[in-house]
Amino acid sequence: MADLITVDDPEDPRLRDYTGLTDVELRRRREPVEGLFIAEGEKVIRRARLAGYEMRSMLLSAKWVDVMRDVIDEVPAPVYAVSPELAEQVTGYHVHRGALASMQRKPLPTSDELLARTRKIVVMESVNDHTNIGAIFRSAAALGMDAVLLSPDCADPLYRRSVKVSMGAVFAVPYARLESWPKGLETVREAGFKLLALTPDAKASDINEAAPHRVDRVALMLGAEGEGLSTQALVAADEWVRIPMAHGVDSLNVGAAAAVAFYAVATGRPQT
Repeated sequence: MADLITVDDPEDPRLRDYTGLTDVELRRRREPVEGLFIAEGEKVIRRARLAGYEMRSMLLSAKWVDVMRDVIDEVPAPVYAVSPELAEQVTGYHVHRGALASMQRKPLPTSDELLARTRKIVVMESVNDHTNIGAIFRSAAALGMDAVLLSPDCADPLYRRSVKVSMGAVFAVPYARLESWPKGLETVREAGFKLLALTPDAKASDINEAAPHRVDRVALMLGAEGEGLSTQALVAADEWVRIPMAHGVDSLNVGAAAAVAFYAVATGRPQT
């Protein structure tokens, strides 16, 4: 059972895990090195625990103590009860959901380990927007993708914004980082995957005609918002695929495009 500790000093060193949560560069440097990430909101905290992440501590405003009482009773980690004003001073923003938890990261699997046990994977190149990362993971979980591989420069899926947008789906889909890019794509191909590059280029095949749901092992490649996949990544792909557009729209946001493409990979276009 955790101790409930009332804290009224924003400089209290016990709250260090929660300081400066809006400083993206600071958190990018600190969190992986210190082996932590922040889960925000009741549902996300519970999903992190169900996924086997160890809790370091919780930061709660008074009205959330009763809501999280079962968790408080189950975990040995300290629970800090603070006022909403103090929580804002510490974190740098108004904590709308009133509940934060600092969680311990787990070692990532290697890309080879994921490739050995999966059939439908997502490969992201240079996706650095945390909202897009979260949205893509949420769609990957909902639509049955087996795993995610990240280029070395992709954003951290366990950054607070990504976790929040994904509603904890980042805990449900295993992921790994490729050690090199685009050379790492050859490892994916050697594991028996067909590399499909999602692009709005007119030379790409209609994703419905490409029928990725009939491919035994498929790796769907996604690029960053706006820029899309690099020339090197496109050259490395086995086939280019596109989502057919109407009404003069040239492309979708990468998060929306990912959801459509994952459905095509999972089940294909419904027969009429």
